Amino acid sequence: MSTPILQVFNKYLFPGGEEKSVDRIFNHLSETHPMHRCFFDSATWKREDAPNALGQVKRLFYNRESRAAFEQALDATGAKAALFHNIYPVGSPSLYHAALQRRLPVIQYLHNFRPFSVGGTLFVNGKVCPDGLYGRDFAEVRAGAWQSSVLKSAVFATMLRFLRRSGWLKSVKAWIAISDFMRDRLVQAGQIDPAKIHTLRHSWDAMPSAPRTEDAGYYLFLGRLVPEKGIAVLLDAWDALRAQLGNKTPQLLIAGEGPLESLVQQRLRMNPFIGHLGQISGETKHETLRKCRALLAPSVWWEPLGLVAYEAYDYAKPVLAARSGGLAETVQHEVTGLLHEPGHAESLMRDVLTMENLPMPIRVECGAEGRRWLLRETSATAWKQRFDEILATTEPS
Repeated sequence: MSTPILQVFNKYLFPGGEEKSVDRIFNHLSETHPMHRCFFDSATWKREDAPNALGQVKRLFYNRESRAAFEQALDATGAKAALFHNIYPVGSPSLYHAALQRRLPVIQYLHNFRPFSVGGTLFVNGKVCPDGLYGRDFAEVRAGAWQSSVLKSAVFATMLRFLRRSGWLKSVKAWIAISDFMRDRLVQAGQIDPAKIHTLRHSWDAMPSAPRTEDAGYYLFLGRLVPEKGIAVLLDAWDALRAQLGNKTPQLLIAGEGPLESLVQQRLRMNPFIGHLGQISGETKHETLRKCRALLAPSVWWEPLGLVAYEAYDYAKPVLAARSGGLAETVQHEVTGLLHEPGHAESLMRDVLTMENLPMPIRVECGAEGRRWLLRETSATAWKQRFDEILATTEPS
């Protein structure tokens, strides 16, 4: 039975993987449910006509304009459920309040660790800090976890505390975690009824068949250049490889942009086996993936899932990943890739050496196993069936 659903999302200043997932979810659900959208955009607070600083703070806690837009969308579409993704900063907790007053069930998709983590990552000063899951936000505030500002982080933390104490989160009838790891951490924290937390890994629109792949001998990092992605670990591992292998060191290509770009540029000037491609897309990205030896995911935070593994498997490429968060569920050690200890450059170096010493047929089979895992575990049909099961739990008994 189809249910009209309103998808709610506050776009980030810089689009990333979550935005692609939001689009994919909308497209899949549109095949079985009347889907509608109510989107907000962080960029609207950067324009000339944006509210002043005080006005933005007030709206962060309760944005009446956003609530009005949300309710107008509900009235216009007849939606019987709301699917929330990120709603900050423009959407605001007012949306939960409106849903609660209307007795409209909300399904909250958790792409990161909000509304418990100020920065969303539970990552502070180079380390995982799970305090936010237990209502302790001081470390994230002190580190300026939101927008690199202690003051803004303090305001954001106060807003999240206000939301959690308001009772408005009672409008959320189902929480969707995108990995068992994520669900387990939330259950352990004890702030959500375990019966309302469900695991639903992302689906993937796999290519009908893997493209004809080559192995040009290089390793590829694909993602944002931010500390939690393990950029420093990656660079240290390649320096260690150079010290051991000399001119036989394989090439590392880093594709992406972010605040650590200057560090990458600095290190590549000292290590000729490191290259930076910048942000890539389209045919350039396709060819770069098609020819790499393996993809690298050395994340040092609790990666909720790690879609980069999906992307690698689509091209039948193995993945060398940190045993961090959901990555340990998508990368099967010694089957579809190798797992190393998070934050350990030497452990990553050893995995690269292992991959280098594997005969070509075994490397190819490793990638082929990844492709088979992708087709088996991420089908849109199975995802939609599981979503409908979760949706059914939000209906009045």
